[in-house]
Amino acid sequence: MALWLYVLPFCLLSYFPQSVSSEATCNLKAKFNLNGYKDVEKKKVVIGGMFPVHMRISSSDGNTSRVPVSSGCEGFNFRTFRWTQTMLFAINEINHREDLLPDTDLGYVIYDSCFTISKAVEGTLTYLTGQDEAVPNYRCGSGPPLGAMVGAGGSDLSIATARIMGLYHFPQVSYCSTCRALDSKFQFPTFLRTIPNDAHQSTAMAQLILHFGWTWVGTIAADDDYGKYGIKDFKEEVEEAGVCISFSETLPKVHSPEDIQRIVETVMESTAQIIVVFSSDVDLQPLIGELLRHNVTNRTWIASEAWVTSALINQPGYFGCTLDYSRALKQSRLRADQVNSTVGRAAEPVLMCSGMEQLTKFNNTYWDVSQLRITYNVYKAVYAVAHALHNLEHCEDGKGPFTGKTCANISNFEPWQLMYYMKNVEYTVPHTGERIYFDNGEVEAYYDIINWQVNSDGEISYTTVGQFNVSANKTLTITNHSITWNNQEPTPPRSVCSENCEPGTRKGIRQGEPVCCFDCIPCGDGEISNLTNARECILCHEDDWSNDAHDECVPKVIEFLDFEEPLGITLIVISAFGALLTIAVGVVFIVNFNTPLVKANDPVLSLSLLFSLVVTFLCSIVFLGRPQHWSCMTSQVALALGFSLCLSSIMGKAAVLMLRALALKAQRTRDKAAAKAAKAAAEAAANNCSPDVIGTNTNNYFDVSGVPEKDQLTCGHQRGMAAVATLIQAIACTVWLLKFPPHPIKNTSAQNIKIILECHEGNVVFICCIFAYDILLALLAFIFAFIARKLEDHFSEGKCVTFGLLVFFIVWISFVPAYLSTRGKFMVAVQIFAILASSFGLLTCIFLPKCYIILIKPERNTEELIRARSKPRDSTLTGTSVSMGTAATEINSTTASTAIDD
Repeated sequence: MALWLYVLPFCLLSYFPQSVSSEATCNLKAKFNLNGYKDVEKKKVVIGGMFPVHMRISSSDGNTSRVPVSSGCEGFNFRTFRWTQTMLFAINEINHREDLLPDTDLGYVIYDSCFTISKAVEGTLTYLTGQDEAVPNYRCGSGPPLGAMVGAGGSDLSIATARIMGLYHFPQVSYCSTCRALDSKFQFPTFLRTIPNDAHQSTAMAQLILHFGWTWVGTIAADDDYGKYGIKDFKEEVEEAGVCISFSETLPKVHSPEDIQRIVETVMESTAQIIVVFSSDVDLQPLIGELLRHNVTNRTWIASEAWVTSALINQPGYFGCTLDYSRALKQSRLRADQVNSTVGRAAEPVLMCSGMEQLTKFNNTYWDVSQLRITYNVYKAVYAVAHALHNLEHCEDGKGPFTGKTCANISNFEPWQLMYYMKNVEYTVPHTGERIYFDNGEVEAYYDIINWQVNSDGEISYTTVGQFNVSANKTLTITNHSITWNNQEPTPPRSVCSENCEPGTRKGIRQGEPVCCFDCIPCGDGEISNLTNARECILCHEDDWSNDAHDECVPKVIEFLDFEEPLGITLIVISAFGALLTIAVGVVFIVNFNTPLVKANDPVLSLSLLFSLVVTFLCSIVFLGRPQHWSCMTSQVALALGFSLCLSSIMGKAAVLMLRALALKAQRTRDKAAAKAAKAAAEAAANNCSPDVIGTNTNNYFDVSGVPEKDQLTCGHQRGMAAVATLIQAIACTVWLLKFPPHPIKNTSAQNIKIILECHEGNVVFICCIFAYDILLALLAFIFAFIARKLEDHFSEGKCVTFGLLVFFIVWISFVPAYLSTRGKFMVAVQIFAILASSFGLLTCIFLPKCYIILIKPERNTEELIRARSKPRDSTLTGTSVSMGTAATEINSTTASTAIDD
């Protein structure tokens, strides 16, 4: 049944009842049209070969009126023809060697695949069956056994042939099929190759891209397994490393001007300067020609091994003539069609050859022996087969690898027997000394990096500028200065979608575009990036800040109000001046301690007030300098206690003045009532002729001025009020220092570029309560002084205290918004200015008038002038008891005189 299935396409089996003939007949279904070389006569073993000597098959006329004949080939390729000659050379060399197969002559059968899968399959079937009309699963020919197949050229051709040969375990050694798909021993169990796997080539090309910093590349692949697998591996390698693909195009296998034109337009429109091509020279040639016609010469091409040294790309590879007139006519028409769209360009005619041309006179790739790379692989493949046959032939009986330790017969062996030796062959290549062995059908990968350069003769030469060695940990070595770039610059061309983001910026991805297309976004304040193309900015430490370039974190500026800076010096001078001025006033008061002005309102309380002002002046200096634990605790406590003592002393003074003013007001009210009563009595007496009315002063508590001779609050009371008020603040400050002590801190949030050294108050609620208490004392003192402001005397102390406290309130009310709107050392400066201004205001308003009288107008420093006095606002309605008595006496005297006269 299995035999019938294989033979069915070629032999029709007639199965009818016995009445009908059951005789089987074989009919030829098609004829193969194969080109090749054959030498099998008197040979012991035949080696097969397959080379794409021609570039393509000829177009078919589509005639179905005769037995089908496979198409012929056209487009002679000198490069691949050289490969064919290499196989012939190697076989001839082996046949003349005495150390390798000395008793065996090798023959060969070589077919032309025409770079087409169908031709490769035709050649494979013909080679396996031994006859032109192939019968699958049969070897119909006689003669020497078949050794192995060397070929079949491109990867897609080898894939097709390897599937057939794998059915029979027939060895196949390829010299230029690099596709990664062929490393699957499950699909291709008998495939071997003397050229490295494309997986290694893709890695080498990816490292080449990364070496020069190219992140924006285009890719072009042939429409076959070689191109698809190669470009797929390359993309995986580079995309993982952050390289982006600008475009990815596929070269048509069948020539299509429309597709070629589309690819050219894509290349021209793309900004990618680097183009990676996985293709054969045959498939790439039409595109290169069209690019040249469009003058696209500003791109750098990364070539795969299939075309990097191909003469089809860098120069014409044809003789320019043909022996076949019909073929010349077809080629002329084809060239005309290709250039039909190009204005002003005429098709070059195809000339007829005379047959007398000398190949040695033509400068083509056949004679170029400078780049024998794939040629060398052909040479190694033939020698691999020869060494395997040698090992098979020299097997010792009883030590063989097959069942029963038997050996194979060199004159009659099976392909699978040779396959055993092929997998295990190991030999040294003649002339080079390279050691060859197969590792699961693969050879060690080693690549030369080739650079196309123009030599002194104006011709393109291939210069080795680097290597990629897989066995040396996939190391890429390139001599950059040896490379000639197409832009004639010493540095590699740039190929990026977006220029690198310099340190200080980060990459911002553009929506909907590849990751290589980005915007460079500056790092924010306090952030840096110190790498090129940083994805994120790094936040600086809280004690550091970004510099202007945002590429380095630098220490923040340490800020505090220093003693040595101009502002600090100014504040110290003002504070010292205020303290000295206050001390001077105190000295004046002490010197004039017994004068009426000093004694008028408790001189001890005045001295305590002056002492508190000295404290407030000097405590402002403690706010300066680098904050320390002691300074943070001392400054606020000294300020709070200083103002408590100051304001409580003022409150004691104002309380006495207030009581005097209230007593004076009450006395005025009584005097006003008495005056009215006396006037009414006098008028009544005058009208009724009453006896004399004598007015007398019945108020013994007040003196003649109307002011009480003795204050209700003594000096002891005033001092007690000041002491108690200050003691309350002292207790509160003690609790504050013990429970929530102020301490120095680094304020990194107030200003980005600075670290402000300041004092933390410990507890906001507590500090607010402490200074709220001082404000309460100031309010009470102000109320007392405001009530006493109209106490009439030559000194007007009540008014002075009122003005001093008004200045105090104005200063501290202005302080709040000014303090909240400043940062850093200027906050301290504002606070010190408020302390100094309020202290100067109290000192000036309360003590300057007294000093003026003591020092400038000593004649006014008397008891009479210092004492308060009472002056009625309306002499007709108000008056003292003395004046009222005088008026009554005058009235009575007048009446008595009148009576006597009468």
